[in-house]
Amino acid sequence: MFFDRQDELAFLNSLLTRQRPSLGQMSLMYGRRRVGKTELLLQWAQQSGVEYVYWEAVKETATQQRTHLWSRLFGLPATASPIYRTWGDFWDATAQKINEKQKILILDELPYAADSDPAMLSSLQAAWDQYFQKSRTVIVLCGSRFHVMETLQATQSPLHGRISTQWELAPLPFSSLKEFFPKWSAEERVAAYAMVGGIPAYLSWLNPDLDLINNVREVILSPGSIFRAEPQFLISDEVRDPSVYLSIIKAIGNGAHTVTEISERAFIPSTSLSFYLNTLQDLHLVDRRFPVTQNDKQKMHSQTGRYHLSDPYFRFYFLFLEPFISSPPFYPEQVIERMKQNLRSFVGSTAFEDLARQWVRLQVQAGELGFVPEKIGSHWSRRVQIDVVAINRTTRDLLLGECKWGDGAVGRDVIVDLVEHKTPQLLSDILDSNKKEWKIRYVVFARTGFTQAAKTGMQKYGGTLVDLKGIEKALESGIEKKE
Repeated sequence: MFFDRQDELAFLNSLLTRQRPSLGQMSLMYGRRRVGKTELLLQWAQQSGVEYVYWEAVKETATQQRTHLWSRLFGLPATASPIYRTWGDFWDATAQKINEKQKILILDELPYAADSDPAMLSSLQAAWDQYFQKSRTVIVLCGSRFHVMETLQATQSPLHGRISTQWELAPLPFSSLKEFFPKWSAEERVAAYAMVGGIPAYLSWLNPDLDLINNVREVILSPGSIFRAEPQFLISDEVRDPSVYLSIIKAIGNGAHTVTEISERAFIPSTSLSFYLNTLQDLHLVDRRFPVTQNDKQKMHSQTGRYHLSDPYFRFYFLFLEPFISSPPFYPEQVIERMKQNLRSFVGSTAFEDLARQWVRLQVQAGELGFVPEKIGSHWSRRVQIDVVAINRTTRDLLLGECKWGDGAVGRDVIVDLVEHKTPQLLSDILDSNKKEWKIRYVVFARTGFTQAAKTGMQKYGGTLVDLKGIEKALESGIEKKE
């Protein structure tokens, strides 16, 4: 299934008409596994009308890789392809056979080729300098291993200065879930978004004819399900000692967010933890969050930074599945019962808050917010926590918002608490030498709507009330941006 990706297709199409910095183009596309890189590239190549070759490197010897790539390039059986001793010989021979006609060459899972023979990248660089940059060849390098792909442009990389464009492929936006699950309610789609995010592979594995709970029971938890092995597989492909990283991820997934908490639960000395946490951040599996009200100087000395799992499926897996899967005998109904007890709070504190902040960004883009924030996020301290905060310190503008994912309509008490109690506490937290008053706007997001008293109360404060339908409508008509 292929949905959305219009911006990405436009970017890829632009490679076919670019003539700078050279006639040929070398581009980099990367992103986490299952995000749809291969599907996107094949869709683009097939729609382009340009002759293309797609090759995916696998874990085999460099000689075998060269033989299979030659087979794809020139339409020969692998058994009939010549054997080249080096990548330099391979690229020399390839360049002699490629004519002036424009071609697309997609080299997928490139890190596997570099693992088999480190000289592969320097040989590609030499071939680019000597042959391909002067041709009409568009080479797209693709891969899933974040660290390896991001270092391809580093100063020490042989390809430094040759790659002229790059694109990190993000998960699909929330609005795309309607294409996968047209019969589901908006609430079910938000819950699915909290569980698996916008990863196309995960969304396509779920059964649109089953409700969410039965998808967990019959798809995610079924014996042999890819879902059950996915975290171990993703970590093992990126690091050499997955057990240590998995213990850290497990600790964070079960509520440990500070260095001290993670150290205690993962049984790793806090002095050693920073190395692993930095690696997990580089892999985009963990992020460190600060109150959005803190400036860069405050962050340097702050003790309020919290570590969170970045990936929605990791968050769901380690909170709901892993505690039972790792302690056999495993009974799926244990997971179902835990979900019935905790899924509402999980969805409200993850996906719903994320969608609310996306709504704020869209208001900024549309010029409807009344100011342009420097940052959008949340605020927490020992005194107060506020789900959605947009701040511009220069203009002294604030937007403060609460998110409620409960079953009932939100009452006036939530608005009063936000305006009369939480706001003074937040202002006390961000007290600075500038005595100028803050201009404050309010918004409350609710799953099911608001009581008449809440509507009247918010009207008094000049704020905004947004229900799930309002969020969904805005996200469908706007451009969603992930945090």
